[in-house]
Amino acid sequence: MASTVWLGRFEGIRVGLHWSVFGMAGVLVVALSVTQWAPLAPGQGVFAYIVASVITAALFVLSLCAHELPHALVARRSGLEVREVTLWLLGGVTRLRGEPRSAGVEFRVAFAGPLMSLLLAAIFGFATWMTSPMGNSLSGAVLGYLAVLNLVLGVFNLIPVAPLDGGRVLRSILWGAWSDRHRATLGSARAARVLGFVVCAFGVLTLLRGPIGLGVWPLLVGLFIVHLALAEERDAELGTSLAAMRVRDVMTMRPATAPAATTVATFLRDNALLRQHSAYPLVDPVGRFAGLVTLTRMRAVPPEQRPNTLLGEIACPPTEIPRATPDEPLLALLPRMSGCADGRALVFDADRLVGIVSPSDISRAVTLRGLGVDWHGGADVTVARSPSSPPLGRPATQRWP
Repeated sequence: MASTVWLGRFEGIRVGLHWSVFGMAGVLVVALSVTQWAPLAPGQGVFAYIVASVITAALFVLSLCAHELPHALVARRSGLEVREVTLWLLGGVTRLRGEPRSAGVEFRVAFAGPLMSLLLAAIFGFATWMTSPMGNSLSGAVLGYLAVLNLVLGVFNLIPVAPLDGGRVLRSILWGAWSDRHRATLGSARAARVLGFVVCAFGVLTLLRGPIGLGVWPLLVGLFIVHLALAEERDAELGTSLAAMRVRDVMTMRPATAPAATTVATFLRDNALLRQHSAYPLVDPVGRFAGLVTLTRMRAVPPEQRPNTLLGEIACPPTEIPRATPDEPLLALLPRMSGCADGRALVFDADRLVGIVSPSDISRAVTLRGLGVDWHGGADVTVARSPSSPPLGRPATQRWP
């Protein structure tokens, strides 16, 4: 997520705060200081109210972290690779490499966060009850407010619509019942859409028959659910259209390679302007695979440094580039197409580079399939270069150790 402040690592998992968390904390401090504490704990000074508001906001941010980290820890315990956790306004995003292998794994990963929030709500609620003999104390008000916030966080995330946790929980239940993940995704999205329309209808009826403005929030929540459900349904239908496709069906075959020892300036002058591609596998002087370079990475090099910067110095290293085989299901590859390769993946048949897959390849294949055209991979790539330029690497059919 953009605009993220990275805090460090917890159990090896990188944790960051999205800017919306700071905005939420600021609004919470102002709102509590001005409107909440005086009626709940009268007689305290303004400074005490501000301190209580800051403590409440800080503990709620920790509650967000406590909500999101169980997702990551359960996922890692289940064999999934966790890339990072980013906290945002009403929960967070746990980025995983790959998909859950079973309905049970998805259920445990999805339910871990709301379960923690509901547990925290119970703990803060019990602490509030323990402080009740003290009367209208400020500490009791803080604990009670934290109990309510965690309860709202847990219940909100259990709304059965993706990408909220509740949507993943519902999908895992349907997946276990039907033994078909794609059908479960489509079913959970349609159920969420129905729920959204029901909430919208309730909001409209409340606007017509109830107090003015009372139905605005249900209407907005319903529209929010419908929007998310439609997006999830589109993704599910896309997954269905891709389910029968293999990597060979979308890859561009025989991608041209480039020498890793070529400078950025030389490559841009002699090769890049003559070609329509935006990514090039690299080979070292002895012909071994040395990484993947993209035009985006070249553009990031300042013009004055390009004559002295080698392609190999700015390339995505071989160990971080997603790899696939021609007969691998395309859906199995999609979750891996991220990271420093800018959404690309290289296709190997044994140890031979035979193709490259980019987001545009997938988009083109999906579009053609929607038009009723069977797509069988990109066109063969021929090496085009100026007479004075160095060769762009050896043929793709040659073996790499």
